[in-house]
Amino acid sequence: MLKKQKSNFLFVKKTILLKSLVAIFATGLFAVNDDSKFLSNNKNSSLLLKPIDGLNDKEYDEFILGRSFFSIPWVEAPSVTTARDGLGPLFNANTCVNCHPKNGRGTLIAEQNMTSRSLVARLSIKSDNSFEHQELLKYKGFVPEPNYGNQLSINGIFGVDFEGKIKIDFDEIEVNFPDGEKQVLLKPKYNLENLNYGNLHKDANISYRIAPTLNGMGLINLISHEDILANVDENDSNNDGISGRANFVYSNITKKTELGLYTWKASVAFLKEQVAGAAVNDMGLTTTIFPDDNCTKFQKECNDAPKARDKIDLPDDRLEAVTSYLKNIKAYSPKKTKEYEEGLALFEAISCSKCHISSFDTKNGFKVSPFSDFLLHDMGEDLADGRVEFMASGSEWRTAPLWGLALHEKINKEKPRLLHDGRARSFQEAILWHGGEAKSSKENYMNLPKEQREKLIKFLEEL
Repeated sequence: MLKKQKSNFLFVKKTILLKSLVAIFATGLFAVNDDSKFLSNNKNSSLLLKPIDGLNDKEYDEFILGRSFFSIPWVEAPSVTTARDGLGPLFNANTCVNCHPKNGRGTLIAEQNMTSRSLVARLSIKSDNSFEHQELLKYKGFVPEPNYGNQLSINGIFGVDFEGKIKIDFDEIEVNFPDGEKQVLLKPKYNLENLNYGNLHKDANISYRIAPTLNGMGLINLISHEDILANVDENDSNNDGISGRANFVYSNITKKTELGLYTWKASVAFLKEQVAGAAVNDMGLTTTIFPDDNCTKFQKECNDAPKARDKIDLPDDRLEAVTSYLKNIKAYSPKKTKEYEEGLALFEAISCSKCHISSFDTKNGFKVSPFSDFLLHDMGEDLADGRVEFMASGSEWRTAPLWGLALHEKINKEKPRLLHDGRARSFQEAILWHGGEAKSSKENYMNLPKEQREKLIKFLEEL
């Protein structure tokens, strides 16, 4: 009898346990963290070429198709290669990987001390408040330079002159730390040469931008807008000197105002729109989002250049494939070692994490570490480019995500050139350029003991 009662008790206990486990799984209390599907701490030069885990056959085929259009050079029309003709008439590069080697951050200097194609000159002029300019500000976010358009093209197809070339030079500025350490900063003196379509407008603004890493591009979409907007503090209500603002921008996809998340000034809302913008500005490839060639009305040879067989160079299915490719590449995430935790503590102690937020929860239930709040911040006069993009002023920038920079040296065999224009040769130089809302964090860094500064830099180099 006792043996039978014991057996019944064990059966009931096992039944209760199984039912409890079913309830836990059903409610998500014992959910499996799937961050390894998207993230890897394997720091090698090919990581950003790999797909996330678990793609089905259709998704993987689209990934491979997108990678081919991202990597294989485009050619000018007319051509027997109808799938990839339509390059130009004006362009900077004939393939995406020219600017994003192995999907990483671009370089500043190419071979023979020439300017890399990864550096582009964005062009605009100050609005005169006319109706035409008001409409451009509403739908493009800026007023293009009349002769040259949105961006300087350093190449042209046969019979079409390139627009100009970028020349780089620097002045040296010495910064002294309270403990006596000295650091030389390079203040850029960028100039445009060989302008083939006349002088720039008298009110022209030139903003130099280096191609960012594509690490984590697909993960940004997994962060809820509510979590991003929760950090907005336009009036600095907590009196910490930080007043992040969201950039609300017009989208050519939805035909309405959306939260800007991409580009140096958060002036694009969707990854697909960012891909289409890069296609037309960097390679002269039309899409249904941006269906017009990048010629201005003053560039006759550009407008009269031979056309591709189809009006749209990068049709929707191929544009979607490229977007899916970027959305589904693996992202780098460093190992959370003791050194990482110590570096993060210093990062937070000097208030860098108020803008470079270390982690967000995703809609999929795991954390990502972009080290950005994706908001606009005034970075002071030294970093101001004077360019307006929708709500972003001439001194505001989106907090640059820091994730994936640890891969740059693996990919390019050199340390990354940092900040929007590549002026900083190291993280220390980048910090010392910070002003505006980041001025107090810079001063906090400068007042750290040298040993702690070195520990913090080592932490940043591993992100």
